[in-house]
Amino acid sequence: MEALAPFTLRRPSSAAEAAALLATPGARALAGGTDLVVNLRRGLERPAMLVDLGGVPGLDALSWTEAGCEIGACVTLARLASDARLCKELPALAQAALSVAAPTHRASATLGGNLCLDTRCVYYNQSEGWRRSNGYCLKRGGETCHVAPRGKRCHAAFSGDVAPALLALDAEIELPSRVIALKDLYRDDGAAHLALAPGEFVVRVRVPPPALGVRAAYRKVRLRGSIDFPLAGVAVALACASGRLEELRIALTGTNPLPLLLSGTEELVGKQVDDALLAKIGKLVQKQASPVRTTLAQANYRRQVAAVTAQRLVKELAAL
Repeated sequence: MEALAPFTLRRPSSAAEAAALLATPGARALAGGTDLVVNLRRGLERPAMLVDLGGVPGLDALSWTEAGCEIGACVTLARLASDARLCKELPALAQAALSVAAPTHRASATLGGNLCLDTRCVYYNQSEGWRRSNGYCLKRGGETCHVAPRGKRCHAAFSGDVAPALLALDAEIELPSRVIALKDLYRDDGAAHLALAPGEFVVRVRVPPPALGVRAAYRKVRLRGSIDFPLAGVAVALACASGRLEELRIALTGTNPLPLLLSGTEELVGKQVDDALLAKIGKLVQKQASPVRTTLAQANYRRQVAAVTAQRLVKELAAL
């Protein structure tokens, strides 16, 4: 770890002030800091200004309305994992929050921070000296992706846990001047995976009430049973009647440069939940998951883990 490079710290008192500050070139938003501060210490980020969102009113609010659940960007993951009503009505989100890192991390880490988590790669998340000795990489300071040297695309993987749960729950994101579907927050580019304009930041998340009969869950596979980022994380939301699917949404993390809402699941609606259906789900996942060697685990292993995890979750939720 290195000493932090000099920066200016600003503490806005309103969302409008925060947006104005974040429109300044070289400004970065700061909430819990559990990911950003590590990147600062490694020299991966050198922002001229940090904008602390902790004092912006309403960003730490969690409320329920007829339209669903509204969660401020600065609500901690620990709170999401322990809120009684959220655990009951949106268990997939609570499970995803609980799976992140360790208790001390979750006490500081925020919903917005996890949604905007930087992408990761074994060639990127290293010390300055290590990266310099390898000629840097396409994501920061270099001209080559060491994972795929013949290409011109960064393959660093998105590894946030709450995004797939919220994708499966059809969540929306409120920005200072617009509301977008969560899937529109991301781009399939490991070097620039957030589709945010200058001055934009996540204000809150809106989760609609699940339709009658919909059940959802999140499951994460990692090298160690705690702390680690996912080799693959899977969220499933489904409705099932008389053994047949009425609705199905599957989302992945840890395998692609963005959290991925699986396409093609609508073609499975109406089908019996049996081995043939589970085989089709496995093929869908393996076709759309595109892990490369961005972690210590083999890419094909992560692809198979994602497929098997999705199959098991669908089978378990359909049997409830």
